[in-house]
Amino acid sequence: QIREGLSLSLRRERSERPLQLPSFLCSSSPVEMNRLFGSGKPKAPPPTLTDAISGVDGRAESIEKKIQKLDQELAKYKDQLKKMRDGPSKNMVKQRALKVLKQKKQYENQYSGLQQQSFNMEQANYATQTLKDTKTTVDAMKLGVKEMKKEYKKIKIDDIEDIQDQMEDMMELAEEVQESLGRSYGCPEVDDDDLAAEFDALGDDFALDEDSSYLDAASAPAVPDATPSSAAVDEFGLPALPAQ
Repeated sequence: QIREGLSLSLRRERSERPLQLPSFLCSSSPVEMNRLFGSGKPKAPPPTLTDAISGVDGRAESIEKKIQKLDQELAKYKDQLKKMRDGPSKNMVKQRALKVLKQKKQYENQYSGLQQQSFNMEQANYATQTLKDTKTTVDAMKLGVKEMKKEYKKIKIDDIEDIQDQMEDMMELAEEVQESLGRSYGCPEVDDDDLAAEFDALGDDFALDEDSSYLDAASAPAVPDATPSSAAVDEFGLPALPAQ
């Protein structure tokens, strides 16, 4: 009984003690632990909508090729039936053609469903991308406003107003300098009425200068039409000089 009591107490003490790892394991870094026990395989990234669309489009293309192949078989059966007479052989070929046509209908239904799935995913992908672009635009606008506020703090409105006032004063001073430099000395003042009268007189002078009546052909002497027959002329058709 004493031995049984001792063994039970020892078992209790062992069960109550915490599990202690070896010292080399406690002091090991995660890299060393991975070397000893190995590391788990990295998890693959979850599929995206783009990946799903590519997969569905690939399946749709495969089904489309099958439909084209069945169309070729149906065309062959159709040509074959035109050349055959009514009978068991023709009925057998017709049954094969109907079987191929049934397969074609099933593939067409699958193709239509895949096309609809691809369209729905494309719409969802477009909406998601639009939201991402909107977020990017909003973030860029926030950053722009932040930069504008930062730069605006460097500018003082009072300094700008002072510069504008100084510019205005300088322009007025420049005008005064130009007026002073353009001042005339020793020139008599002329009345505006006298200038107007002189201008009207110049107009009369111009009218006289423009009169060309003195050039009229009636006032010029007439040129003789022909040379008198009795007058001698030289080789140039001019009156000959008298001999000395």
